[in-house]
Amino acid sequence: MNRSSSQLPIHSTVSEALRVAVVGASGYGGMQLIRLLEQHPVFHVSFLGGERSAGKMWKDVCPFINMAEDLPIEVPDARKIAEKADFAVLSLPNGLSSQLTPKLLELGVRVVDLSADYRYKSLDLWKQVYKAEANKFKRADDELCKKAVYGLPEWNQNAIKGANLVAAPGCFPTASLLPLIPFLKQGLIENDGIVIDAKSGTSGGGRSPKESLLLAEASESIKPYGVIGHRHTSEIEQVASEFAGSSICLQFTPHLIPMVRGLLSTIYARLRDPGLTADDCFILLEAAYSRNNNINVLPVGTYPETKWAKHTNLAFLSLQVDKRTGQLILMSAIDNLLKGQASQAIQCLNVMNKFPEQEGLPLNTYYP
Repeated sequence: MNRSSSQLPIHSTVSEALRVAVVGASGYGGMQLIRLLEQHPVFHVSFLGGERSAGKMWKDVCPFINMAEDLPIEVPDARKIAEKADFAVLSLPNGLSSQLTPKLLELGVRVVDLSADYRYKSLDLWKQVYKAEANKFKRADDELCKKAVYGLPEWNQNAIKGANLVAAPGCFPTASLLPLIPFLKQGLIENDGIVIDAKSGTSGGGRSPKESLLLAEASESIKPYGVIGHRHTSEIEQVASEFAGSSICLQFTPHLIPMVRGLLSTIYARLRDPGLTADDCFILLEAAYSRNNNINVLPVGTYPETKWAKHTNLAFLSLQVDKRTGQLILMSAIDNLLKGQASQAIQCLNVMNKFPEQEGLPLNTYYP
C-alpha cells in the first residue's frame, strides 16, 4: 500500500460538520453514500431526496442502515436542499440530474453528480450518446457541461478543489482509466488498438427491477452486452484523449458476471518501445501512484481480484508485458459501488474541502 506522510487525519482540525444532501437515497449508490457519510468525521447527512420513497422515514425504507438522525425522504426540491445542505451528491438516473443541478448551483450548493449528465464537455455529444434521455429531458446547459470537472481525484485533484460541479466517472471508466492514464501521458503505448475487456457484478445495473438481473437469468452465466457502442466507450475515449494529447479510439466490451459487486478490467495496448519490460512498466505505474493511499499497485506477477477491493475505496492495479506480441496488459479491480460510485464521490467531497483524499473512507480489505 502506498502511503503519504503528508496525508494525516483531520479529525481534530474541523469543528463544524458540513451538511450533505443525498438525492436518490434509496438506490444502491444512495445507500452506500449514507453508510459512508454517517461514518465520516466531518460530513453530516442533512437531507434525503427520492421519488418513489418520498414521504417515508429513512428507518422504514432502510432499517438495516442506521443514521444518527432518522430523516424523512423528500421529493427533491432545490430550495429545500439549499436550506438544509452545503453540498449535494446526486445519485439519479441519467438526464434527471440535469434538471436539478443548475438550480442547486444558482442557490450556492456545490454538487457531485454520479450520473453521466456532466461527464461530457459537449452537450451535443451527450445527446448523441444518451438519445433516449435527451428526448425525455430538455437541456440547454451547454456552458455548465464545459465548466464541470471530471471527478477522477487521482488526476484532477487541483481542478476538483475549486469546482462547484464535479461529474464523478462511471465505474467502468474509473477501472479502465486509472491503469491507462500513466502510459498515455508518457506516450508509451499506441493510440490505436487499445482493447478493454471489463466484467462487473449485477449491482452495476441499479436497484430498479430488470429481467436480465434476476437471479434465474444472471446466475451461473457470464454474458457480454453493449458489445458495439456501449455508452462508457465515448466517456473513456474523451478522457483518454485529453491525457494522451491526441485522439484515442478504443474497443470496450463489458460483461455481466454472477456476483453482486465488484469490477475487473483487463486492458490490452501495444507498446511503442518493444524493449520495455514488465519491470520497466511497473516502475512507471508505481511512481504515478506512489503518494496515493487509494491505489494499490501490485508487484509484477500478482494479479488483482475483485474480492480484495470489495467494500473499500481501493483500486488494485497490476500489469504484465507479453514480449511475444509486444502487448502491455493492464489489470484493475475495484468495488463498483464504492470506488466506482459512492466512495469516489466522497473522495471528491474531501478534495473539494481540501481534506486528505482518503478521509473517512474504507481502505482495509474485508476478506474473504
